[in-house]
Amino acid sequence: MIEFDQVQKSYQVGDRAIPALHATSLTIETGEVFGIVGHSGAGKSTLIRLINRLERPSGGRILIDGENVTDYDAGELRAYRRRVGMIFQHFNLLSSKTVSDNIAFPMKLAGIYSRQQIEERVTELLARVGLTDHARKYPSQLSGGQKQRVGIARALACRPTILLCDEATSALDPQTTQSVLRLLADINRELGLTIVLITHEMDVVRRVCDRVAVMDAGEVVEMGPVSEVFLHPKHPTTRDFVFESENIDRDEMQEDLQHASGRILRLTFKGEATYKPLLGHVARESGVDFSILSGRIDHIKETPYGQLTLSLVGGDLSRAMAALEAADVHVEVLR
Repeated sequence: MIEFDQVQKSYQVGDRAIPALHATSLTIETGEVFGIVGHSGAGKSTLIRLINRLERPSGGRILIDGENVTDYDAGELRAYRRRVGMIFQHFNLLSSKTVSDNIAFPMKLAGIYSRQQIEERVTELLARVGLTDHARKYPSQLSGGQKQRVGIARALACRPTILLCDEATSALDPQTTQSVLRLLADINRELGLTIVLITHEMDVVRRVCDRVAVMDAGEVVEMGPVSEVFLHPKHPTTRDFVFESENIDRDEMQEDLQHASGRILRLTFKGEATYKPLLGHVARESGVDFSILSGRIDHIKETPYGQLTLSLVGGDLSRAMAALEAADVHVEVLR
């Protein structure tokens, strides 16, 4: 659906070119939810604005469904942008217009829909986002979550094939964030939309994304399936995001590990293996004793996973590790 071929973007400040995005190549597949995570200034907003061509790349090519949109003229850009919906961090609703009028606004701007088509589409979208009873209200009468649902409905008005989410949940409380993420997941599943979601929260990526790119200083430093990147982060920036999302203090963790004896392992379980009584079986077979230093069970989208940090002493340690790996458990030796 979306392909970046050595795309880069620089901004001219005086006589200097300041790079915001270094040469980047990536592919986003049709119908997937692709997350882009990074701290402020990492380049993720620049990347998403290149997709809908609010920014013109300084180099490289952007292909959408195999078509090069890099050099589109004004008329071609207008037609292309109708295929790309955008959800904003601070909603960007028109305060003087009702909920219905906000949703209808992009269809009226497009100038290709009849009044009946607009009314029918608005009614359909209000039902989809659960705001049928709020059609005649104004944004000032809505909660933050309701405003974002209006923003989602407005982004879907012209039936886009790509939906861009620019920090769509960072202004919301945790409970509202979860409801909005469930709505986006439903939209992706039911409509087959390709969703590109930028955020600085790894937990958002874990809950809805299929793949993720981690950005730092204008570069993609790590990319892959969410389960792989989240459970086995390789780059220091990625590890920072994962530890932050799990409220882990790395200094405290290292101090705790110093007090543990024996070999220290981190075990990662995915799918059905998460719930199997494996540790007791391995301990009996190998004769090792284990102590659980930390652990968690959660989900990456619909897939359950578990991670345990253990200290193991006594018995046949090699046999224990072999049994764990044979059971499709990822074993990482921390010490």
